[in-house]
Amino acid sequence: MVEKKIVVQLAHGLHARPAANFVKVATSFSSEIKIIKNEKNVNGKSIMGIMAAAIGKGEEITLITDGVDEQEAMAALEKALTEQE
Repeated sequence: MVEKKIVVQLAHGLHARPAANFVKVATSFSSEIKIIKNEKNVNGKSIMGIMAAAIGKGEEITLITDGVDEQEAMAALEKALTEQE
C-alpha cells in the first residue's frame, strides 16, 4: 500500500472533465485506489464519488493505492492531479 498527501493543482479542481480523466487513469490499473478528503473515503475509480467529494484547487487530499501496480498507479494519478492539461 502506498499513501501520499497531494495538493490538487488543477485550475478548477477535480470537476467533471478532470475527474473523468482521473477515473480513466485509475481504471487502467488493477490496484485499489482511494481518495480521502476531510476524513471522507472515496473510491478513486468512481466518477460519482469523486464528483461528490467536491475537490477544489489547492485542497490537500490523501491518495492511497494498494495492489500489484500501486507504485505506477500512484505516479500516474499524482501527475493527473498536479499537471495542467
